[in-house]
Amino acid sequence: MNEQIAILDFGSQYTQVIARRIRECNVYSVILPFDVSIEKLSALKPSGIILSGGPNSVYAENAPLPDPAIFKLGIPILGVCYGLQLMAHFLGGKVEPGTKREYGKGTLSIIDSSCPLFKKLPSKLQIWNSHTDRLTKLPKGFKAVAVSDNSPYAAIENRSRNFYGLQFHPEVVHTPRGKDLIANFVHTICGCGKNWTMRSYLDQAVEDIQRQVGSERVVLGLSGGVDSSVAAALLHKAIGDQLTCIFVNNGLLRAKEADVVREVFGRHFQMRLHYEDTTDLFLTRLKGITDPERKRKIIGKTFIEVFQTATKSVGKARFLAQGTLYPDVIESVPIAGNPAAMIKSHHNVGGLPKNMKFELVEPLKCLFKDEVRQLGLELGLPKEIVFRQPFPGPGLAVRILGEVTPRRCEILRNSDSIVVEEMKKSGWYYKTWQSFAVLLPVRSVGVMGDERTYDYTIALRVVESQDGMTADWVKLPYELLEVISSRICNEVKGVNRVCFDISSKPPATIEWE
Repeated sequence: MNEQIAILDFGSQYTQVIARRIRECNVYSVILPFDVSIEKLSALKPSGIILSGGPNSVYAENAPLPDPAIFKLGIPILGVCYGLQLMAHFLGGKVEPGTKREYGKGTLSIIDSSCPLFKKLPSKLQIWNSHTDRLTKLPKGFKAVAVSDNSPYAAIENRSRNFYGLQFHPEVVHTPRGKDLIANFVHTICGCGKNWTMRSYLDQAVEDIQRQVGSERVVLGLSGGVDSSVAAALLHKAIGDQLTCIFVNNGLLRAKEADVVREVFGRHFQMRLHYEDTTDLFLTRLKGITDPERKRKIIGKTFIEVFQTATKSVGKARFLAQGTLYPDVIESVPIAGNPAAMIKSHHNVGGLPKNMKFELVEPLKCLFKDEVRQLGLELGLPKEIVFRQPFPGPGLAVRILGEVTPRRCEILRNSDSIVVEEMKKSGWYYKTWQSFAVLLPVRSVGVMGDERTYDYTIALRVVESQDGMTADWVKLPYELLEVISSRICNEVKGVNRVCFDISSKPPATIEWE
């Protein structure tokens, strides 16, 4: 990996999206803390540097600031949003509070098409803004190369020094040609080729795992979802029988989940697999609990207890492997440790209790879901596993609003099974990011035959997304919605009403809890 782009992270929720866009350009990228030493940065010999966005103001007392020596390295630099303001602030420009916040879609008008950032791009672009401060004075040697409705300095350059800045976010999907902008920076300005692929990531990941683990043993909590499945296959390729997978049936799984996991990984892939059925324990501890965060924490705590007991049965191991992905990490980072705000907790991130004597192996933590799928295909996993839709770590518990009971689990599991079956039958399953049922704590009057009913409501959630960070609801055909609704109401005892969720992320999250 001789060619690489270094990204300095100033707390943006989209920092890893920048890294991902660069990888899509077949160039390796590495994310570093904003205050990385100039010695460490120089040692990496990056072809270019990107300064990420962030929620702070550059003039604030505790603003995250880099070593100013980065501007003397003679390396191309691209500042994104806060990164642009930071560059201007350090180089003699002026940043001030804006008269109003600029958030959401906007239009960029290019006034200098010779700027290499805009190579082969139209004169007007749709962009996505998210900032309060604005640049009011350009640093010496800089000029504006594009403007937006509220910013005369939406894009700036100092071409002689190869310094560029964008007030908007090119990395998000809401800037449709943003990937081209990043590609122009990486290839045209930084001179990188297209030498990094998922195969090279796989080779590097195997080496990293072998280097970290050595001859020690590793345990992995295998759920059957894409993330843990790919992590298991990757670890198995790297260390073979040093890996033991532990599958915990917590009673909150999808229909036939336990059978599938034992068949695919135990018998087909010949992995060491230990099975624990603890349905009663989990459901007992969830009795009477309605708060979603308490549910997650109870499930996480119970899982760790069960896992600790299971590890004693399979023998001593030094490492615990997890299929943690970047969206899990960034949505769980407390504001005290990173400027990104916490959205929800995940039971597989955030560290382990002190009495749990494991070191972590997280081979997927720099990847998004679609990249994990690519890796799964490289590892030879079957399509049915690789292209399974995401399933939350706490399982059906966060798709049952209110108390989790055995009966409600059964209702939701049966409803969800119909959703998956009909989505696959219609061909829509592999076209969407997620499609699932949610059991609402709402009962309403219905009529079935000549009898009055008073039963539960199921909400359908079907979204499309590229990376899980943003999502739009899918406009399913009415005929398909009719079939799903009719089957659920007719076949699932306890349901008499089905609704369709038409909320996007943001403002809603993909899961309801």
